Formats: sequence, C-alpha cells, structure tokens
Amino acid sequence: MTGIDGCLTEAMAIPGARGASLVDWTSGLTLGAVGDGPDGDHEASAAEAAELARLAVENGGFTGGARHDGPVEELIVTARGSYHLFRYVATSFDSSVFLYVWLDRTEANLAVALFRMKDLATRLVSA
Repeated sequence: MTGIDGCLTEAMAIPGARGASLVDWTSGLTLGAVGDGPDGDHEASAAEAAELARLAVENGGFTGGARHDGPVEELIVTARGSYHLFRYVATSFDSSVFLYVWLDRTEANLAVALFRMKDLATRLVSA
C-alpha cells in the first residue's frame, strides 16, 4: 500500500463499499476520497462525519469516563440501507484523522469491514 491513495483504493475493495475517505476530525477537511459520497459531495460528507467523530472523542462518556478505557477506536452508524464506519488512525503523536467508509448494507459484511479497516488504519501509519 502506498500512502493515502493506496489505503483508500484498498478500502473500496471491502465488499459493499460505496465510498471511502480520510478525514481530519478537528477541521472536517478531506485528506483523500474515492468512490461516492453519501450526499454526492465528499467535502460536505466529511464535514458532517467529522462532527460526529469529534463528539465521540471529546465526550469522556464514550471512553469509560473515570476509568478511561483508552481512546475511541471506531464508530458504527447504521441506517436502513447502509453502514457508516469510522476508524480512528492511531499514531505516536496526537492524531486527529479517521478513515471513513460508506457501505451498502445489502452487500456488506460488518465484521469483515471492521477487520479490514483496522488493518488499513494500522498499515497507513506504517507507510
């Protein structure tokens, strides 16, 4: 895999993938995108996804509160016909990036998609 483009190309090989992007959750900016966006506009979708990603990170209730189980690793949003998967990219520095994949629910296997996204995020950091 070669950087962001390779990561996103591989994300599109996940069964049911309709679109994939790498997004900075602090700014809402798209660092790369392939395929379709849920609303037809990757930039708008990235900004909306970043709001949700930021909320999960900044709310201690999602990480176990006082116990602090560690940072949020992934989010799953289900809709009638789709899955929206967010995988935070963990780095040795303070990363604010997540991999976002939009899947057709009738074609996707959620477990397979989550496994593949975890692998992609790990390899993206080591690229």
